[in-house]
Amino acid sequence: MRRGLGVLTLCLTLTLTATACSGSDDEKTTLHVLAGPDLAVLEPLLDELRDETGVELDMDYRADADTGDALVPGTGKGGGGHDLAWLSTDRSFRLRHKDTAQRLLRTPTMLSPVVVGLRPEVARGLRAKSPGGALSWADIADAAATGSVRFGMADPRKTGTGLAALVGVATAAAGTGGALREDDVSCDRLRGFRSGQKLTADSTRDLLDDFVDHPGTANALITYESDLLALNSGGRLKEKLEIVRPEDGMVLADFPLLLLDPDDKDRRAAYDKVVEWLQRDSVQEKIMRTALRRPVSPSVRRDGQLRAPVGNALYFPDQLRVVERLLGDYGDPRRRVPDQVIFLLDFSGSMRGERMAALREAFADLSGADSSATGKFARFYQGERLTVVRFGGRVLEERTVTVAGQQDLRTLADVVARGGYGDATAVWTALDHGYRTASAVVADDPERAVSIVLMTDGENNSGIPYEEFVRRYQARAAGTRAAVHTYPVHFGEADAGELRRAATKTGGRMVEARGSSLSEAFKEIRGCR
Repeated sequence: MRRGLGVLTLCLTLTLTATACSGSDDEKTTLHVLAGPDLAVLEPLLDELRDETGVELDMDYRADADTGDALVPGTGKGGGGHDLAWLSTDRSFRLRHKDTAQRLLRTPTMLSPVVVGLRPEVARGLRAKSPGGALSWADIADAAATGSVRFGMADPRKTGTGLAALVGVATAAAGTGGALREDDVSCDRLRGFRSGQKLTADSTRDLLDDFVDHPGTANALITYESDLLALNSGGRLKEKLEIVRPEDGMVLADFPLLLLDPDDKDRRAAYDKVVEWLQRDSVQEKIMRTALRRPVSPSVRRDGQLRAPVGNALYFPDQLRVVERLLGDYGDPRRRVPDQVIFLLDFSGSMRGERMAALREAFADLSGADSSATGKFARFYQGERLTVVRFGGRVLEERTVTVAGQQDLRTLADVVARGGYGDATAVWTALDHGYRTASAVVADDPERAVSIVLMTDGENNSGIPYEEFVRRYQARAAGTRAAVHTYPVHFGEADAGELRRAATKTGGRMVEARGSSLSEAFKEIRGCR
């Protein structure tokens, strides 16, 4: 008898049980399978597998999160034996446990890309603003930042679907066309995107249930294509979701079947029978119609929406630290506090004219005027707290807004558009003021991430010297010094050496704007903290 779907803990040792069939001399083989919940949809086919191959799969369905560790000897995950593992994805396991993964036999069994399901009115609105009507992850991130897309996504720390979605969006944000590298995740480009997440769950099934049960909370879902096709055909929605396959690429799940002990001849023989059966065209067709997943066999004609092209398949990172950085930045979707950025902007006389026009253009781009893919990922987002400090020979003005809509962004633009230039440049006085503001934020709200962006086109010629700034900085609370970093923008005649020293001292980094536009420099450090 197969185990129920509610089992939630994992096991790691391997066994193979051979039993004689009642009333028959034929020997039947039972393989115990550690399975992800996404495989439960294939239950109706497993009797056919047993009847046609003599191999019964005893399915033990468990949460995706611990599956990788459960396949590694010595992890202390518990008793019970498994001969096979059948997962939606084993990418995280292969990164975390390369030595163990290399010795396992692996066979892809079906395919499903991570896509977006949008309520029809939302899809229409987004397509109307997109040339040609095609949508990308950048378009979804842009709409999430403005609050027009409110999506549900399974927790990427605990599910294969959530992690695949996170990798897909981050890869699109990097814009390199290749697998994510450490440099691509050195700053968090997904703040605007994740501000739109309104539903999460520890499993895909729970996510779909929450979406149906709370129809006003989210207007989009990010999950496997097969999940959305099943939801649309299940009669649980008033209106079917429009499935969007982002044109900048998708991560594919291939639902691998793993043989955990390839050296055992009996297990290997039974595994080979199962694989041969699963790869038959007739069985691939049944999997396609039962699970609504794409066949791995190219000779099987795909049904309906499964014929839609996947386009560019995005690569999964090949470095564990990249994935860990992504997950660390993404954090707990249930406990999310928007960030605060403190902009220290030089309004000395040398900024008049073209330089000030460039600064105002940069803020307009961050407010949504930049329609490029990088601009959509870098824009200001709902809930973000923005502080603008104008300075010359002293602090001229400070204004803080929390972005709730276009009016808040217009207020910010008005502050940057004002005249009132100073007759000197007090760079270190301004930075000391920025740290005073940041210290108050850290003390009041320790969970809020705070960063400082310092933009100047000249050398310090007023106020406190750099050494005095350092003395005051070192006297600040350790929590402020650890949490708040400075990202200077080198522009005009500013002293690059001093700006770089300040960045290094505070844990940030300097970005050059002299060889590019201020807008590009500001985008480069968006999400750095």
